[in-house]
Amino acid sequence: MPRPSAGSRTTPVKASPTAVAALREADPVMARLVEEHAAVVRRDLKRERPRDAYGALLRSIVGQQLSTKAARTIYGRMTELFDGHAPTPRQLLAVDPERIRAAGLSYSKISYLRDLAAHVEEGSLELERLPELPDDEVTAQLTAIKGLGQWTADMFMMFHLGRPDILPVGDLGIRRAVQVEYRMRKLPDPKRLEKTARPWRPYRTLACLFLWSSLDNAPA
Repeated sequence: MPRPSAGSRTTPVKASPTAVAALREADPVMARLVEEHAAVVRRDLKRERPRDAYGALLRSIVGQQLSTKAARTIYGRMTELFDGHAPTPRQLLAVDPERIRAAGLSYSKISYLRDLAAHVEEGSLELERLPELPDDEVTAQLTAIKGLGQWTADMFMMFHLGRPDILPVGDLGIRRAVQVEYRMRKLPDPKRLEKTARPWRPYRTLACLFLWSSLDNAPA
């Protein structure tokens, strides 16, 4: 199985002048966040990310419920089994799961990795077509894989496909930031979060970057 080619490479979100201006006008809170965190968000957007869809999904599964440092360490150990590279789907399906287990992955994560590999190998997850598909179809393809839920699909669309209008209603950080910045008494549920975010459309992805950035200064 060949490695995913250029068609599945990352397309980063851009803080275009049009998008930034629209968020400044969306509501007073977002206008303040843009003013306070524009430099940090622009710097974060320049961070290197996995260049192919398959690699991004592998890292996502490995990193579930782990700190960034732990996830990086375990992912590195796993790739050592494959000469320092991410395994192709065929290689992942062929290797003894116990060898991957020795790298520090749980059996459940190994089953998720193998399910991802099987979907790619059999063609039910069409990596090359993901950039062309609408958001709901990308979500449907990804969440058909064990261990990949709506949150993972949202993160993939935001940071790999560069979709400009994604609102991850299940992300605790976004909910917490909205609670603090919009002075809500409790964490907003998905319905209230969607309502609050209406003025940010069609740039809700960028709005979320400003909200995540604001958490650095939020009270515990």
